[in-house]
Amino acid sequence: MKKMVFFTGSGISAESGVKTFRDNGGLWENHNVYEVATPEAFAVNPSLVLDFYNARRRQMYEVEPNGAHESIAKLQSHYDVHVVTQNVDNLHERAGSKKVLHLHGELDKGRSSTNPNLIVDLYGQDIVLGELAPDGSQLRPHVVWFGEAVPAIEEAIPIISEADIMIIVGTSLQVYPAAGLINYAPSNCRVYCIDPAAEMPMGLPFFVEVIKERAVKGMEILVNRLGGG
Repeated sequence: MKKMVFFTGSGISAESGVKTFRDNGGLWENHNVYEVATPEAFAVNPSLVLDFYNARRRQMYEVEPNGAHESIAKLQSHYDVHVVTQNVDNLHERAGSKKVLHLHGELDKGRSSTNPNLIVDLYGQDIVLGELAPDGSQLRPHVVWFGEAVPAIEEAIPIISEADIMIIVGTSLQVYPAAGLINYAPSNCRVYCIDPAAEMPMGLPFFVEVIKERAVKGMEILVNRLGGG
């Protein structure tokens, strides 16, 4: 069974109604991202940061996976499908994808403020100020903030380096270090990019077929092209 790796970004969740700051001039629900998505912001105003992510978590459960998420899950019948996503929502899992790696953390998990490896499930519940992780530190969202390391990159590299087919969906490949992962795809890998504004990096060792459509329509086109596997 061929190994198919999806690399997904905010564009795939946007069609489910998940809002992104890149579509709103650097604002996310009227907040500058540096006020709610950095370690410094959490140190200065932890209540604001917790409230912001609590609202994002509640919104996540108000939306449903869309046709693109569902198409990816259905392809598991024909391929060994892995999803490497920049998204922190759980829409891939809710659509039925079994092998999902979240590069930037998961909205429905919390973690210790002092030990990034001490992670707990939230099951849709809010995090409140004063709620402690098992080690006694303030519980915080299990999300990689600006200025923090992306440890899952190391786990993603071998997944992508063994891909027979790689499909990039809903990401402009502008967020590093995650965007650099495409460079680990093998030279004989078939690579597709689904994004209405796709501009592929120069100097890649393989040809990239670009489908300039949004995620749902683009996945329909791709599944038809691949003949369902």
